[in-house]
Amino acid sequence: MMYKRIRELREDHDLKQGYLAHYLNVSQRTYSRYETGERHIPLDILCRIADFYKVSVDYLLERTDVKRPYPPSRLSQKD
Repeated sequence: MMYKRIRELREDHDLKQGYLAHYLNVSQRTYSRYETGERHIPLDILCRIADFYKVSVDYLLERTDVKRPYPPSRLSQKD
């Protein structure tokens, strides 16, 4: 699966692959492979990318065209 939105978001923010790779604690080569679909993105990394850009995972996976992330669920909030 190619993750074209991840590349589009990175380019829209004028960021280099190395910057995102450093943020995600992966090599630039690994990050490049995420963008091209040569390597599947682990769920925890996908969530970090979504949080970084403030978009939903569904947007990154092209399941929706709505960028806005979902509101946090009550289950994930600490009381």
